[in-house]
Amino acid sequence: MQISASFMKDRYWSGTLHLFINSPKLQRCLTTQYFDLNSGTIEAYALKNLAKPWAESERFMLDLALHMYSEKNKVNLSNMDYLDSSNKALVYEALRLRFG
Repeated sequence: MQISASFMKDRYWSGTLHLFINSPKLQRCLTTQYFDLNSGTIEAYALKNLAKPWAESERFMLDLALHMYSEKNKVNLSNMDYLDSSNKALVYEALRLRFG
């Protein structure tokens, strides 16, 4: 999927895309099936359904990525306890990009 530089500079998209690009599980979902960059939308409901059987840590990463895109998508930050140090580093950078 081709992502324009303008999306990477947008505060709502940058953290979200950082997680989707750098998390192996989320990277597989970075497709036109779930993302329409022309209209600037994410199929959050479909992604959440896809993630039902995932590990807690993987679902947290998805929930956080979706929350950074839109506050309608809620996330429990306490679930960050499920992450290893590598994924926590990804999250810290994504949060910096979004809330900077």
